[in-house]
Amino acid sequence: MEDPALYATQFRPLLEYLGQCVGRRVVYFQVTSNAAQVEAMRSGRLHIAGFSTGPTAFAVNLAGAVPFAIKGNPDAFESYRVVTLVRADSPFQNLADLKGRRVAHTSATSNSGNLAPRAFFPGLGLTPDTDYRVVYSGGHDRSVMGVNAGDYDAAPVASDVFNRMVARGQVRRDNFRIIWESDPFPTSSFALSHDLKPELAERIRKCFFDYRFPESLRRDLGGNDRFWPATYSEHWAPVRAVADAVNAPYNRAAFDAESRRELEAEQRRNQQRQQQQQQQAPAPARPQ
Repeated sequence: MEDPALYATQFRPLLEYLGQCVGRRVVYFQVTSNAAQVEAMRSGRLHIAGFSTGPTAFAVNLAGAVPFAIKGNPDAFESYRVVTLVRADSPFQNLADLKGRRVAHTSATSNSGNLAPRAFFPGLGLTPDTDYRVVYSGGHDRSVMGVNAGDYDAAPVASDVFNRMVARGQVRRDNFRIIWESDPFPTSSFALSHDLKPELAERIRKCFFDYRFPESLRRDLGGNDRFWPATYSEHWAPVRAVADAVNAPYNRAAFDAESRRELEAEQRRNQQRQQQQQQQAPAPARPQ
């Protein structure tokens, strides 16, 4: 997932519209990980959510989420590709060149940032955990920034996230090269809690499908301007196929393991930030 603080600003017009359309107070609920988002819906604290592609399956199986929409443009709903990024000035030309290098995956449950690479890379001459040690960055944006800074030699990420970062000016496209990309996958789902009253759930769906994004949101979301109807059974079939190919079931045991990994990764990032702050702090002045 991207920085949740970005979503608070981006989706404020949608939240205001939903409050008026549904006739209920709508509050933005910020989470810091995929696992926390799924748990929030499972525990009844979250009623409408945008889940990333891979975690959508956990949300369905463990939290009873009901995906109903995907953002898109007037012609079709949005899809993305898994793209493997390297720095433009690096020597890497294909996946096999990354053997023994530092390659960032995003999180264990991510379709584009972990499962799809594990399914596709071996057939292209590169096997994760064998040809390179997987390093979990904690998010697509962190993987992109890590490659840009030289912390990672490469990273598989979702193309839509990368394109949005370029559009926002967070990174320059010409600083990167794409050495491999996949066929398309569906982007994030928008889902409802399964236990909403049917008439409320139907009202929310209609509000979503009637909504047209304001210019600021269209710009941030790559030209998308509306929501398209979607179902888990149809639109997430290729995602489930990837998970089956790498024996990554969307069950409680896998979810708990991912929760632990995300917590450990966040603790490591906090420690690194503290160390950087301590190193940057000015030394105390000596007494005269």
